[in-house]
Amino acid sequence: MKIMTFNILFGGEDRFDAILAIAAAARPDLLVLQECVGWGDGARLRAVAEAIGAPSGERHAVLGRANPRPNGRRNHVCVVSRAPLVEARVHAPEALAHCLVEVELSLAGEPLVVLGTHLNAGSEDRRLTEARWLLSLVPPERFATGLWALAGDLNALSRRDPYPADLDARLTAAGIEKYGSPPRFDTMDTIEAFGWTDALRVRPGAARWATALRGRPGAQVETRTDYVLLSPRLSGRLAQAHVIDVGAASDHHAVVAEVA
Repeated sequence: MKIMTFNILFGGEDRFDAILAIAAAARPDLLVLQECVGWGDGARLRAVAEAIGAPSGERHAVLGRANPRPNGRRNHVCVVSRAPLVEARVHAPEALAHCLVEVELSLAGEPLVVLGTHLNAGSEDRRLTEARWLLSLVPPERFATGLWALAGDLNALSRRDPYPADLDARLTAAGIEKYGSPPRFDTMDTIEAFGWTDALRVRPGAARWATALRGRPGAQVETRTDYVLLSPRLSGRLAQAHVIDVGAASDHHAVVAEVA
């Protein structure tokens, strides 16, 4: 099974055809999309389902309606699965900047639970609160013995990625404040301490790791905030993970993990 996460930036806008082509070429079995702005009518969700070879009904495509941003925009989270979904739930408590989509499907005859989400973009404290709420959804005993995946734009840095020693100075020069100074790793530390494994760090299929180039001309920093994370048992079935360069189709590259 191929699990893919992709932040498409403001609903895709005039880049939507390119986004469809990327999805069709990757052909994931389960696709988690963030920033599906304006997708409430279902038309673009159906187009994505068709692109990856999935039926477009409720048992295969879920629109997670997000909480509104201060500007009124809703950064919906969508999940599309080629296999039928046994169950799907959308969580949008006040604790979340956007929402979380929880789905269950079958992987080789066993239940697989996938959580797709998009955490707060501006504050590590807010992200940490969101991460703790997210982890409260996961029963530790089921997590330890079952198959779970967490995919999305978590807007958080991992200390496991190969950031330079002068990351703080580079972020300051680039005018990036969202990670704190010095940069904080609390959110990903908390998630990984629970037992989640970063697929890209365990079995990278290539050297590429960054998913977003941030900053301003002359002072840009390679970062990664897009993850496919796996429970202990599922990580043991990981074949490889890699970053898909999407070019100008979005400001984030996609991440894919393949599990047996």
